[in-house]
Amino acid sequence: MTLGSTEQTAIIRTERGLTIAGTRITIYDVMDHLVAGRPPELVLNWLPLTKNQLESALSYIETNRTEVEAEYQEVLKTAEEIQQYWQERNRDRLSQIAAIPPKPGQEALWKKLQVQKAKHAVES
Repeated sequence: MTLGSTEQTAIIRTERGLTIAGTRITIYDVMDHLVAGRPPELVLNWLPLTKNQLESALSYIETNRTEVEAEYQEVLKTAEEIQQYWQERNRDRLSQIAAIPPKPGQEALWKKLQVQKAKHAVES
């Protein structure tokens, strides 16, 4: 899949899906940042891409919007199914871990952690 007749292939299809050539970063990784409302300049801070690689990815997304959006939705659906599977599989073990009391001398740290978790839950 080329972006222009004189450009090298910038986006390739791998077992991971549409991938930026020379990286392990998928178009879907870029889409995650775009959907979150991050501007391209900030995406460069989050993903190890060159400006040219990001521009190629954005160009590909824009040119193939329908195909990319459909694949992105499928990736999100699959990720949700995987997350639900592992949450269900680990539910009992995580309950056991949560019931373990703090080690002696760590009660104050444990209480501080619980306050931070509660604060974070309210903000989310």
